[in-house]
Amino acid sequence: MKNTDSNQFTRTGPGASGPHEDQGRQATEPPPESLFGPGSQFHRFFNDPRWALAVVRATVLEAAHPQIGAALADNSSFVVHPWRRLHNTLVSLQRMFGADEHTRQREAARLNRLHSRLSGTDAGNRPYDAMDPEVRAWVVATLFESSVTMCRLSGQPLDQATMEQLYAEFRAFLAALGDEAGHLPPTLPEFWQYFDRMVAEELQNTEALRIILFRLFEHLPAPPLFAGLPTVWATGRALAGPVLGTITVASLPEAFRRRAGLPEVPGAQTLMQSAYMATRLARALPDDWIRTENFVSLLQLSPDGDGPYAETLSALRARMKRAGALLRLITPVPAQQDGTGAAGGAESRRSAREFFSEVLDQTGDGFLDWPDLAAMARELCSRLDLDEPEETRLYDAFAAWWRELQAALDSDGDGRVSEEEYAAAVPSLAGPALIRVAEVLFGATDTDGDQFIDAEEYRALFRRGFARSVADAEGRYSRSAFVRDFLAFMSGRQRSTPYDALLSDA
Repeated sequence: MKNTDSNQFTRTGPGASGPHEDQGRQATEPPPESLFGPGSQFHRFFNDPRWALAVVRATVLEAAHPQIGAALADNSSFVVHPWRRLHNTLVSLQRMFGADEHTRQREAARLNRLHSRLSGTDAGNRPYDAMDPEVRAWVVATLFESSVTMCRLSGQPLDQATMEQLYAEFRAFLAALGDEAGHLPPTLPEFWQYFDRMVAEELQNTEALRIILFRLFEHLPAPPLFAGLPTVWATGRALAGPVLGTITVASLPEAFRRRAGLPEVPGAQTLMQSAYMATRLARALPDDWIRTENFVSLLQLSPDGDGPYAETLSALRARMKRAGALLRLITPVPAQQDGTGAAGGAESRRSAREFFSEVLDQTGDGFLDWPDLAAMARELCSRLDLDEPEETRLYDAFAAWWRELQAALDSDGDGRVSEEEYAAAVPSLAGPALIRVAEVLFGATDTDGDQFIDAEEYRALFRRGFARSVADAEGRYSRSAFVRDFLAFMSGRQRSTPYDALLSDA
């Protein structure tokens, strides 16, 4: 049963990509005894290439927990939008472990609001709750244990003092969320006993784990940077997807692999250790090449962007298109549709089924349900960097829209809208509730309250490059024009460069 609204169960929440500070205020330094900031062990790992493999491994261990797995399977958009999820994860971790105490407190409050909206029951009528302190502790435990494991597998195990420091930092992270002490053991020897017990007694071969290992890796959608280059992306994915899956499975605890019946591929252990060793050697690259902040920025690049790298990106994409044409001649990669619509990314009509799968079905389960609209609300709240009460107003507006859609389209009364029900009705979704969504969104974007959105406010809305410019003579976007364009997109009548980038891209 789906009755929640979040796609990020615990470790991180969605994050805006801009600075998470109030304008005009100075960053506040952590107290002297703080375990956060540039001097922390976590900060060192955050820019370590090996950590990419560790985070994937930790995510699989999270998904193997029954409560987390149920929440992911029911509510997460990570299958449809994995790159958006990864971007939000990295930004949130950066905020929580950064040097600014105010930013950390604000991010912790936002994560707690997100988690408080995530509770329900799975297909077996078993409850799950993102605010369960034992579950939150397990997520932090997987991050710590995977960080330790990545060092060991790459031939550079942590010494005891470093391990103790890192563990103290992760316990401080849990405390920053407001969880009481005791949900993670106080000492390292006790932690390893706790971890082994969880692996042996609690973890299961959940649906979410199977989706990650056997669907996501092999069918990973292209990031925005590769939009419109299906052949190039499909060729790389065909090689990298199975390898990443094999490496991840081989790195999991042996006891769990055997109990869950995960496949034992010949040579997997050698491949896994080679991958970790190779990423360790990548640390010798120049700092600017391996900084996580730069990777986050790369995830935000769009082919229609107007940022400082637009010209370079356009030239690079032209080269990749030529490479894709060559690949189509020499490899049997199936033809794939260019998701950009009309040539040049121009606005164009799309079919009802296309709009359903590309925009409405955020969780990728073939149905429209509240978690799909909640994912939209969450992403918009993140991009706008909203606090209360604006965040709640936007969620409430989306909830009203869901009730309106359910009443109009749920013909079989099962509490959700199928693609067939949606396509058969071919509705105009621009009803009163959706108009309210647009009004709330406009009010949150119009920060100076002058009933217009200027160019800077418009860019702040999306937090990523987009091709559209504010076109009128005064360089302002009126309330009526904003509402009209938002309704035109959300009713499926036309494509939109900025909204597609926000709600459709992976």
